[in-house]
Amino acid sequence: MCCAVGNSLLHTALVTDHLEEMFYIGVLFAVGSAVMLAVAVALVVMRRPLIAWLTGSVVSLGMIVCFALSRTVGLPGGYHEAGLEPPYGPASLLVEGLFVMAFVAWLGDRVAHGDAPALPYRTHREPVSFGADVSHR
Repeated sequence: MCCAVGNSLLHTALVTDHLEEMFYIGVLFAVGSAVMLAVAVALVVMRRPLIAWLTGSVVSLGMIVCFALSRTVGLPGGYHEAGLEPPYGPASLLVEGLFVMAFVAWLGDRVAHGDAPALPYRTHREPVSFGADVSHR
């Protein structure tokens, strides 16, 4: 949860600058921040937080990949950054990477204790038979 909040705070601090520099990057920062804040809340309140862990991990991995791409081949619209931009770049990579590692550890712990998480499921329903009911004869 702390990594998700840290990720949200770090990216929120950079939204305004990125909106001015390249609008769609600023929007992505704002959306990513909001999603990670929702993930942090969900991790605390959900009884079965698998969806929150998966969402946070996908967003964190996406942020890591986009960070790397923006410093190598660039992103659409000619967006290219140079260097790690301390302290935000390294701090972001740290909390994103730690979030993914925490998810892997959480998942491994659940599997090891025979409590493997599952996606939400429907309750079991008896099959409905169609046709004549011969039990009333």
